Amino acid sequence: MPELPKGAIRRSAKFASLPAAYAGRAALGFGKRVGGKSAESVAADIQQRTAEQLFKVLGELKGGAMKFGQAMSIFEAAMPEEFAAPYRETLTKLQDSAPPMDAARIHEILADELGDDWRNRFQHFDDKPAAAASIGQVHKATWHDGRVVAVKVQYPGADKALTADLNQIGRLGKMMSAAIPGMDIKPLIEELKARMIEELDYLKEANNQREYANAYEGDSEVVVPHVVVSAPHVLVSEWVDGIPLSAVIANGTPAERDFAGTQYIRFLLSGPSRVGLLHADPHPGNYRITPEGLFCALDFGAVARLPDGLPMALGTLLRVADMGDAETVMQGLRDEGFIKPNISLDPEQLLSYLDPFVEPSRHENFTFSRDWMRGQFSRINDYRDPDFTIGLKINLPPEYALIHRVWLGGIGVLCQLGATVPMRAELEKWVPGYLTD
Repeated sequence: MPELPKGAIRRSAKFASLPAAYAGRAALGFGKRVGGKSAESVAADIQQRTAEQLFKVLGELKGGAMKFGQAMSIFEAAMPEEFAAPYRETLTKLQDSAPPMDAARIHEILADELGDDWRNRFQHFDDKPAAAASIGQVHKATWHDGRVVAVKVQYPGADKALTADLNQIGRLGKMMSAAIPGMDIKPLIEELKARMIEELDYLKEANNQREYANAYEGDSEVVVPHVVVSAPHVLVSEWVDGIPLSAVIANGTPAERDFAGTQYIRFLLSGPSRVGLLHADPHPGNYRITPEGLFCALDFGAVARLPDGLPMALGTLLRVADMGDAETVMQGLRDEGFIKPNISLDPEQLLSYLDPFVEPSRHENFTFSRDWMRGQFSRINDYRDPDFTIGLKINLPPEYALIHRVWLGGIGVLCQLGATVPMRAELEKWVPGYLTD
C-alpha cells in the first residue's frame, strides 16, 4: 500500500474526532432530555453543534476535503446560516491561497507527462502560474504553432491525498444522517466521491471538454476552448481571454450583470440537451466574458452524464409546483426518491419549503438578489420555523446530486450577480417536461 502524504494523515486525525464528538453530544442531549428539556429542543441543539463542528473541520482542510466541502454545500439549506457562512468564507480563503509549485517541479511533471522534449512543444512557457486551485495550477504558454494555450498541471500526490480525504469523509455518513434524518447519506456520499475522483483524471476531463467544444463550435453566444493535448496529469487547451464572472459580480453594470446571468443560466441548462452533459461546477471562477462578448466556460472535470437530457420529472414537477398543486408535487418527489417511504410531510408546507427553487420560474423575467436569497434561506434555516423541519426529511437521490448542486449553486451565483434573466423562456426551451403542448 502506498504511503499517505503527511498532510493526509493529519487530516485523518481531524476527521476521526468528528464521530466521537457527535456521540458525546448525543449522550449529553439524552441527559438533558431526562432532566426535562424537550426532545425537539435537544435535537435542535445537537444538530446545530454537530453542524458547527462539521463545517469547522471541513473548512480547515485543503485538497480533497475542500473540494468535498464545496460539493456538500447542497446541505447548507438544512443548516443555520451562522454556521454555514464562516465555513464558506474559510473555503474561499483556502482556494485563493493555494501555494504554487516551484518551476523545477513543474518542469519535472511536464517531462514525465509530455516527454523529455516537452520544451520543443512550446515557443514559450511562463513558469509563474496564472491561476491556482485545489488540485492543480494553470500556466500560460505559447504552443509551437503560435497558439496561446493554458497548461493545467496537477499537484504531485493530489490523487493520493484526495482519495485519502474522501475515504475519511465517507465515514461521516452516520453523523450526517443524524443531523438530516430524512437523507440516505451513504449512497449520496459514494456518488459524490466517485464524481470527485473523476476530476483527477485529466484525460477524462479532456474528453468532456472536447465534447463541449464540438457541440458549441461556431456558436454565436458561447465559446469553449479546444483541447490541444492531454495527459493523465497535464491538460493543454486554447487560452481564452476574458473578464471572470467574479469581476462582473464585483464591478459589473446592470446591463453586464443581466447579460452574464442570462448566458450563465442558458449555458448550464442547455448542456444536457446539446451535449448530453451537465457542467457540474457552477463556481463563477469557471466562466468568462470574452472581449467579443461571448460566454466562455472552463474546467470540465466535474460533469454529470445525461445522454437523454435533464430528467423529464424535473420539468414536470417544476411546472406542477408553479401551478401550486402541492399534493402532486409531493407524490412526484416521493416517486423520484426525494421522500423516503417512512417519511410523512404536509404537502403545503413542502411546497413552501421549495419556494427558493420554484419562485424564479413563476416569472417571465426574474431579478435574483442577495436580499431575496437571504430572506428565503433565513426562513428555511431557522430551526424555529416549521419549514426548517422539512429540510431534515427530504432525501437527495444520488442521480440528482450534481443536478441539485448546479441548480442551487446557479441560483447563488445569479443572486451574487443581481441579474434579471428570462427564466421562464430558458426553462421552456431547455428543460424537458416544463412546457406542455
